[in-house]
Amino acid sequence: MRPRSGTLVVDISGEKAEHYEGVYQCTARNEHGTAVSNNIVIRQSRSPLWSKERNEPIVVQEGVSLVLQCRPPAGLPPPIIFWMDNNFQRLPQSNRVSQALNGDLYFSNVLKEDSRNDYICYARFPHTQTIQQKQPITVRVLNQAPVDERKPSFLIPSGPSSSKMVLRGQVLEMECIAEGLPTPDISWTKVSGELPAKRTSFLHYHKTLRIVNVSESDSGDYRCTAGNRLGSVHHTIRVAVKAAPYWISGPPKNLVLAPRETGLLICRASGTPKPTITWAMNGIPIENSPKDLSRKVEDDTVMFTDVQSGSSAVYQCNVSNEYGYLLSNAFVNVLSEPPRVLTPANKVYQVIRNHQALIDCSSFGSPIPKITWFKDSRSSTLDGDPYILHDNGTLEVHVAQARNSGKYICVARNTLGIYENHVYLEVKEPTRILKQPEYKVVQRGRSVEFECKVKHDPSLIPTMTWLKDNGELPDDERFIVDSDSLTIADVVESDEGVYTCIMNTTLDHDSASAELTVVEATPTPAVAYDRPDAPTDLELTDQREKSVQLTWTPGDEHNSPIQKFLIQYEDSLHHRGHWHNLTEVPGTKTTARLKLSPYVHYTFRVLALNAVGLSHPSFPSRMYKTNPSGPDENPTGVEGFGTEHDNLVITWKPLSGLQSNGPGLQYKVMWRQKEVEKDWTSVTVANVSKFVVSGTPTFVPYELRVQAVNEYGVGPEPAIAHGHSGEDLPVAAPDNVQVLVLNSSLAEVHWDPVPPKAIRGRLKGYKVYYWRERSLHKHNPHHVEKQILTFSGNHSHGMLPGLHPFSLYSFNIRVYNGKGEGPASPSQQFETPEGVPGIPSSLTVTNPNLDSLTLEWAPPHDRNGRLTGYTLKYQPAVASRQVDIATQGWFIGLMCAIALLILILLIICFIQRNKGGKYPVKEKEDAHTDPEFQPMKDDDCTFGEYSDNEDHKPLKGSRTPSNGTVKRDDSDDSLVDYGEGGDGQFNEDGSFIGQYSGKSASRETAEGHESSEAPSPINAMNSLNSFV
Repeated sequence: MRPRSGTLVVDISGEKAEHYEGVYQCTARNEHGTAVSNNIVIRQSRSPLWSKERNEPIVVQEGVSLVLQCRPPAGLPPPIIFWMDNNFQRLPQSNRVSQALNGDLYFSNVLKEDSRNDYICYARFPHTQTIQQKQPITVRVLNQAPVDERKPSFLIPSGPSSSKMVLRGQVLEMECIAEGLPTPDISWTKVSGELPAKRTSFLHYHKTLRIVNVSESDSGDYRCTAGNRLGSVHHTIRVAVKAAPYWISGPPKNLVLAPRETGLLICRASGTPKPTITWAMNGIPIENSPKDLSRKVEDDTVMFTDVQSGSSAVYQCNVSNEYGYLLSNAFVNVLSEPPRVLTPANKVYQVIRNHQALIDCSSFGSPIPKITWFKDSRSSTLDGDPYILHDNGTLEVHVAQARNSGKYICVARNTLGIYENHVYLEVKEPTRILKQPEYKVVQRGRSVEFECKVKHDPSLIPTMTWLKDNGELPDDERFIVDSDSLTIADVVESDEGVYTCIMNTTLDHDSASAELTVVEATPTPAVAYDRPDAPTDLELTDQREKSVQLTWTPGDEHNSPIQKFLIQYEDSLHHRGHWHNLTEVPGTKTTARLKLSPYVHYTFRVLALNAVGLSHPSFPSRMYKTNPSGPDENPTGVEGFGTEHDNLVITWKPLSGLQSNGPGLQYKVMWRQKEVEKDWTSVTVANVSKFVVSGTPTFVPYELRVQAVNEYGVGPEPAIAHGHSGEDLPVAAPDNVQVLVLNSSLAEVHWDPVPPKAIRGRLKGYKVYYWRERSLHKHNPHHVEKQILTFSGNHSHGMLPGLHPFSLYSFNIRVYNGKGEGPASPSQQFETPEGVPGIPSSLTVTNPNLDSLTLEWAPPHDRNGRLTGYTLKYQPAVASRQVDIATQGWFIGLMCAIALLILILLIICFIQRNKGGKYPVKEKEDAHTDPEFQPMKDDDCTFGEYSDNEDHKPLKGSRTPSNGTVKRDDSDDSLVDYGEGGDGQFNEDGSFIGQYSGKSASRETAEGHESSEAPSPINAMNSLNSFV
């Protein structure tokens, strides 16, 4: 026996193998018990030689039947038979000539060409890899007299009926070979039922019926029929299916029991005939084993009750009948062991959102540990939706969401202890192709680019792969793969095909495909454009529970490429006659995967759009009905409010018929008082969008949930909404009310806010009611007109503006909520100080004289205090004069001065010209090239560009500032230096005194004088004070 192994090695090189033939069984034992193996039968393979015999030639008349017998020697295992000729070529077989299951060669009728002398039967022994050959058989076919045609008759089997037995699970082969002229055809039927189509086949030109994996249902009568044009013949084969023992629910399972526990070993099997069951313990028949009061055997079950330590053993169950047996070992281990969790600690599980998450907690212990799961803070056990706890301790999240991420705590507990293990779940975002590659038509020699933009979870490492026609891309440098695109340069015809981008992560993947078509560049003549024709040939394929593939054939584009296809649907179950837009696909596609809702009777149609417009709709597709299912969404807009002080009205936006996913749509309305009640109160309603909860406390917060329910299930776990029960009028007024008068028209009030419980609703604010009781002046009448000032929100003070001075005011404060106002605080009073009085109510002039007049007035309406006197102001009224400038003396003097200046200049020019010399100023002008100075012309002794009709403008060459004064240039050459007289100004009557001055300081003085004005004859108002 091989060391450290149960393998038995037999060396038969020096001995005969038949010495070791027999039945072997392996036994393994240790301190806990003994296990035994199945019987192992060892037989030596045999391939005996064919017995020497001389085969006489066989002479037959043409048209008769013939059987050539093979009769190979018996081998172990049996040989495989086939017929060949001297050249080792298989002899041709047909409907007329075929080999039977026993190896004989059958001729339904012989022909002249069947004559030959090399019919050789070969037997191949597969285990020894040898082939034995029978002596050749010679057949001679005579054609001496024609043979009459005849109806079929069976060569095998014989008689009208026969029987056959087969074991369950094996292969059943039945054959019928008939002779006749012409050659008969064979057909098969089952008398008592149908042939099992998936397990049935016909061999040897329909002469053999073969059924694999036989079951009890295959028993019964089978009929083979042989027929030709002269008639038919039948043979019935009665098949009986027997069965060696087989397990019904699997072999007995090992038991781990704690002391004083109870358990069962079950050995449940069947067979035909019914098998017998025997038990053994540690290889010894159980009736011969030591007595154990905790053990009781009843047929196929061993019951253990109140087991004790030290009673561990291996039990054998043997199930047998005449066709075979089953043997199984089961270890019953009586063990006391505290719990252990076998799942590695801190293991991280990663799953894609909306997929199933399975978190393991494999444990061991005796008694069997009870598994409990917690998440994060251990606030509660995970034993309800969306969690499912399996018997093996695995925690399932059927549809994982981001909120399910976090730390999970698995606690294994039995009577001997407790064990805790921490694992982590990470819910990742799915990988999605946002922009799919699109169908491309490109001219040969151009470049083309397929885009494939992908969104994936940032914590996962993506890998982009491109395929062409589901294979690798060609090894060609023209193919350039980027992070989100594939570019093909210098396109050739062989580049045509379907290109697929696949984005893989460690958890999921997504893919999309597009086709490339390569065309030759051809000039396009002028064409006419029109809307496309309607698509045709709508077909629904790849039908799934919530999706279907729609394909169509585009209509004529009319020379304007189709930009997109619009897919519409009609729901004949909920909205018959109404077509709704479902989706759009690019104009390069002719197929679309449509996402469907449950419980809808869909009919689809397609419209095409190009630059001209939209086509007519296609003919509708056939109807596609989706099965009902539970809702996959819940109502939205859940709100809670009260209409009375003791109710809560829960409202929601109901689901549409399309959203219901099935018949019998109802709503499970749930509510509980926030932070007070732990359990939810619920009611299920139908055909409404609100529910009124009565008898609630006044204005308390509630948590609300509304879940959709139909006959096929419930919607997802609904989100929690928040609301309040109804409000009631406040029951308290603000306390500690105080007032501070700031001035004669403004006061500030203060108060303590009302406690929330006394508000009994949602605080809207505070209202200050105030009114003027009366003026403090005895002459003013009593006046009461209430005013309201509202302060929204939780205020504790506010200003009262626009008060009347010197008045007595009263006020109180009330809190208000959505229901109304509460009681008023005790009214308080305050006084405003004196203010500025109003204007006298009237003013009258009486008794006017040349030197006096009398004024009379009435007191103001608003005295705003005690009047102490009046102030009287007056001023004389003066008539205004209009002056004609043309008649003013200063204007006449100015004109005379200008004329005199021009005359002097002309004289100087004339004298200079007669002398033939240069005016001294000219030298300075030549020395100073002032670009803005314009010299006199030598030929006519005039100034350049001078115009005598613009006497109000300065001479060209001077600079005039914006204030109208004349300032010197940088040049010293100016007529001002040669002018005579003092300041350039006018007298009071407007006469001219002087135009130029040699000093700049004098000029500044002149400027100041020019800007002065004569004083007004009346420049003051007299005041007269009168005191009362």
